[in-house]
Amino acid sequence: MQLEKRKKFTLVLLIAISVLAISMTFYFYQVFFSPNTLVESDQPYTLKIPTNSVYKNVVDQLYNEKVINDALSFGFVSKILGYQEAVKPGLYKIDPKMNNLQLVRMLRSGRQTPVRVTFNNVRTKTDLAEKITTNLEVTKEQFLELIQDSVYIRKFDFEEETVMSMFIPNTYEFWWNTSAEELFDRMHKEYVTFWTEERKKKAQAMGLSQKEVSTLASIVQAESQKADERPKIAGVYLNRLRIGMPLQADPTLVFAAGDFTIKRLTGVHMAIDSPYNTYKYAGLPPGPINLPDINSLDAVLNAEQHKYMYFCAKEDFSGYHTFAVTYNEHINNARRYQRALNAAKIF
Repeated sequence: MQLEKRKKFTLVLLIAISVLAISMTFYFYQVFFSPNTLVESDQPYTLKIPTNSVYKNVVDQLYNEKVINDALSFGFVSKILGYQEAVKPGLYKIDPKMNNLQLVRMLRSGRQTPVRVTFNNVRTKTDLAEKITTNLEVTKEQFLELIQDSVYIRKFDFEEETVMSMFIPNTYEFWWNTSAEELFDRMHKEYVTFWTEERKKKAQAMGLSQKEVSTLASIVQAESQKADERPKIAGVYLNRLRIGMPLQADPTLVFAAGDFTIKRLTGVHMAIDSPYNTYKYAGLPPGPINLPDINSLDAVLNAEQHKYMYFCAKEDFSGYHTFAVTYNEHINNARRYQRALNAAKIF
């Protein structure tokens, strides 16, 4: 009788243990493998984890934004996999119906989604700071602090007047949490990559340094939005440089005045005492007056060889220019344009 009771007890105990084991196995399976992200959505979520964030910041954001359905199970898996002590900053794309194991592994490994950074049509350092940091954690103030630090930028062999030429306008991929210093390092690498041996040789053949090419390209770019005309304009300025004639580039006066709303220059502007006043001082100004794009840089490096010494905006306001070899010819072109400005009441 006693033996029979023991057998029954053992059987019940085994059954209970089996049920418990099955239940625990099922629970652990659910915790690790059941969908727990965006369970009622079909759109991904972009999670930004700022630098110096801790686990609580992450889980609070995920739960408050209804990205995860069950914070407890997420926390359990995070603890098991050691994520709670290994939070990595960055930008992460979380897809719908991810399970805790997938999500924690992605966050723990720091498997970020890169962001695109595009900057062009830049005039000033402030413009650049705003555009280059738009999709990044780093602020424009942090970027400006570095680009205005004469000691820091010297490590890249640039000065305050020339540092803008280190940034080649394009679209680049970065990690969202890229620091200001890392941003500068990357841009310098892109600058070095851009200046191939072929481009260097072309600059040397014209007697220009890389920085001088950027400076001239910035003037060419400001003169014309028509990419197909820029090599011809570059040829005019190179002709002037060769004979020591002042560039007399209107965009440099606008830059010197610091007023980009100016539509018509006068004698007042031409009298501005600034090294950027190319009516007053011969040669190239100290640095770029904007951020020249690749097309403008290559327009200088592949400048047209011709005899034109002057050019003037066409009176049809098409954005193109009329070119002249002699000053008298140029004066006639300029008068036609002036009459067009007066007729359009642009003063």
